[in-house]
Amino acid sequence: MKSRNSKCQVKIFSFLFTALMLVMPTGCSSIDEGSGQAQPGQEKYIHLATTTSTYDSGLLDFINPVFTEETGIAVRVISLGTGAALESGRRGDADVLLVHDRKAELELVEEGYFTDRYDLMYNDFIIVGPAYDPAGIRAANSITGAYTMIAGSGSKFVSRGDDSGTHRMEKSLWTEAEIETKGRDWYYSIGQGMGDTLRFTNEVLGYTLTDRGTYEATKTNLELKVLYEGDPALYNYYGIMAVNPSIHPHVKYNYAMEYINFLISDTGRELIEAYKINGTKLFFIDINID
Repeated sequence: MKSRNSKCQVKIFSFLFTALMLVMPTGCSSIDEGSGQAQPGQEKYIHLATTTSTYDSGLLDFINPVFTEETGIAVRVISLGTGAALESGRRGDADVLLVHDRKAELELVEEGYFTDRYDLMYNDFIIVGPAYDPAGIRAANSITGAYTMIAGSGSKFVSRGDDSGTHRMEKSLWTEAEIETKGRDWYYSIGQGMGDTLRFTNEVLGYTLTDRGTYEATKTNLELKVLYEGDPALYNYYGIMAVNPSIHPHVKYNYAMEYINFLISDTGRELIEAYKINGTKLFFIDINID
């Protein structure tokens, strides 16, 4: 007959063994290290870092469910300004990017942070403002002319001020027009996304540069009108690219490539071309996609 001490020792050993098994790795984690892919029975997903303008337009809500239905891969969208989205990808916090600053994108591909980049689509920028058009930019014959008229009249201009692709475009246009905005009391830099910038512009009865998609998606709640459009300098090109797994081995590169290949496929192109708001087509396939 075993002693009471022996029984206690067995119970203690059993307790310690069970506790040890609970904290030890089981080898069945949801992500396979080195491949970044989900294991059988686990959710398949990617993180897409994209611009607030793309997100606000509603395009992704139209496209992503079709991709998920076809592949079983969910798309978790991270909506940021282009500058912040690019930085997110550099850090490896996303798997794939859809942004619109072609020069910066190509530089980062050259530096090795991104790979498999394609020119995907484009839309255009427009200037919106109050219907009475205090600066008279409806009569402008170029975008730089419109900027010059706004500055010359001292009319309020609202800048996103968030290092987004739209903000970068806006700054480049001021530079081209040889106009300094720093310190001007008519120039408001608010550090917000496109939707919030449009709402603020509406409140102060000013002008702003916006992508057409976000304006179309929100215009029913605004009194702002399209006052200048059509200059080829206002075309807004979007690129799609994967985060380089050689730099960030944890990223889901294979899933990212499935997403990229879907968007540049005939199905993806047709979805992009078919998307409209209020009967207005917002995005056009880039002619250089092939």
